[in-house]
Amino acid sequence: MDPNRNDSPNNPRKPGDGQKPRSNIWLALIIAVIALLAISGIYNAVSASQYTQTTWSDFREAYESGNISEAEIQSDRIIYLTKDEAAKPAAQQKACFTGLPSGADTMAMANEMVDRGIKVDRLIVEDNSTLMMILYYLFMGLLIFGLMSMVTRRMSGDSMMGGFGKSKAKVYMEKSTGVTFKDVAGQDEAKESLQEIIDFLHNPQKYTEIGAKLPKGALLVGSPGTGKTLLAKAVAGEANVPFFSMSGSDFVEMFVGMGASRVRDLFQQAAKVAPCIIFIDEIDAVGRTRDNRMGSNSEQEQTLNQLLNEIDGFEPTKGIVCLAATNRPEILDKALLRPGRFDRRIIVDKPNLQGRLDTLKVHTRKIKLSEDVDLRKIAQATAGAVGADLANLVNEAALRAVRQGRKAVNQEDLLVSFETVIAGTEKKNTVLTDMEKRLVAYHEVGHALVAALEKHSQPVSKITIVPHTSGALGYTMQMPEEEKFLSTAEELMTELRTLLGGRAAEQLVFGVKTTGASNDIQRATSLARNMVALYGMSEELGLMAPASVTNQYLDGQSYLDCSQETSAKVDAAVQKLLNRCYEEAKRTLEQNRSLLDEISLYLLAKETITGDELMAYVNADKRQLPDGAQPENPEEKAEDHSEEA
Repeated sequence: MDPNRNDSPNNPRKPGDGQKPRSNIWLALIIAVIALLAISGIYNAVSASQYTQTTWSDFREAYESGNISEAEIQSDRIIYLTKDEAAKPAAQQKACFTGLPSGADTMAMANEMVDRGIKVDRLIVEDNSTLMMILYYLFMGLLIFGLMSMVTRRMSGDSMMGGFGKSKAKVYMEKSTGVTFKDVAGQDEAKESLQEIIDFLHNPQKYTEIGAKLPKGALLVGSPGTGKTLLAKAVAGEANVPFFSMSGSDFVEMFVGMGASRVRDLFQQAAKVAPCIIFIDEIDAVGRTRDNRMGSNSEQEQTLNQLLNEIDGFEPTKGIVCLAATNRPEILDKALLRPGRFDRRIIVDKPNLQGRLDTLKVHTRKIKLSEDVDLRKIAQATAGAVGADLANLVNEAALRAVRQGRKAVNQEDLLVSFETVIAGTEKKNTVLTDMEKRLVAYHEVGHALVAALEKHSQPVSKITIVPHTSGALGYTMQMPEEEKFLSTAEELMTELRTLLGGRAAEQLVFGVKTTGASNDIQRATSLARNMVALYGMSEELGLMAPASVTNQYLDGQSYLDCSQETSAKVDAAVQKLLNRCYEEAKRTLEQNRSLLDEISLYLLAKETITGDELMAYVNADKRQLPDGAQPENPEEKAEDHSEEA
């Protein structure tokens, strides 16, 4: 006997340790017997339905009268076909059967039928038929038993429901993730926070000697597309450890308990190959705050409880690190974020100017670029973009270069791709009437002229009245000269006046209100509401902030958390602020009406103008003209530009 073997009841052997689980054998045997009886019953029922059952006296009467055409003698019955049925078409014939009396001599009966001219198709001798039937059922039973044994063996353990409890975790061993910190740009702070985890996985003794414990879990929080999953893969790639990756939705199933089973299976797999990294993407799908509305036995709640137990169950010295990602941290359960679990929060924020520049360099490493490409200008133009946006921009530029028949991406490709992302592609088949084109031209120049004449506005880079697939009939693009993280009240007021400049130009020149200002008004209303309810920039409410922001890393929308009286004051303050900015924008355009007409005519002729061309008109108008000099006629100048085009 092996002295190391321990088969006591307190330490039973597990399936797969060389001992076949008896429960699986009995289960397979029971299923095989039930299946065999079901098949036999179904076969007998189907066979009996094909014939008409008669009595022995009916058979003898037909036999004596010579009314039998064919017969088949079996061990327990006679199947026969009367001459009346034989005269019918084959599809309509139906045979009869009757049981044999005890002690009947089937051989003598068969010989007698042959002598009378009855066709005997098949004769089954009683002894042989019984033996063949026993062998048949034995063979079928063994076959079904073997199949059931194979199925139950695969369904043993946590996956007794056909594999529902089996973890779907993908394992990336060693460097198979193919991602390192060199592939992640613009997230230097996050990489510094994760560097400690990598160092612990490489040199755990350095921390254990001093008695330090590494946090069991780290939560990556940020907007969609900022690179949370990429960072997790980079940590595994830098540490050269196995990488388990699952989404939070993979744990939740329609059967209660399956999610908890998958959590157990995931951590069991991780314990076998530790040190390793477990990454749970979109953890809010399984880790949202528990409440009583869904009941105490809900699948999501049981899965969360099992996840909490598993995180508490392993020692930090084993080298198992849990990473999770979410863009909705405010809805996560407090127990999931307490010390000892996901207690370290790493913000993966939108990259700044230098971060966007580094990200563009990463995404253009394999792209052939022309000498005129200036990635810094692209980084300046893409304020607020995340890594996924920049990757899409570079790919769109490469596709455009191929469509244009060039073998390298130039600066124009990148700029046009940026405009395609924000406004869509040009709609070449859309034909506007002359009146609509004039309305759109004055509308866009109204935006641009207000921005150009204000002190705290961003420079205008492009104005166009070419329709685009986003639904815009034209747009004015502003490009900041430098990146700013704070905005003053005056700068926000300037932005409001710029947004409302399009409607002000329509009213001033044509005396009409069009639907083209709908998006401008929505953006202006949202900005004004934030100024009143969040930033404390209104005279009526002062420093009060009656609004709260939800989903900070998603849409960032705010909602009012105040009384109805305060809400009415907020609405009144927002309307007052918008009316004030609208009147100021309209006054600015009135004072520069000739400049508005001149630039609008020029835009009508060229359809697209640059910010430099706009500022040339603005600066020329501001310049003191010499004595006796006359200003240029805007209509003649527009006609000249039209002829040149």
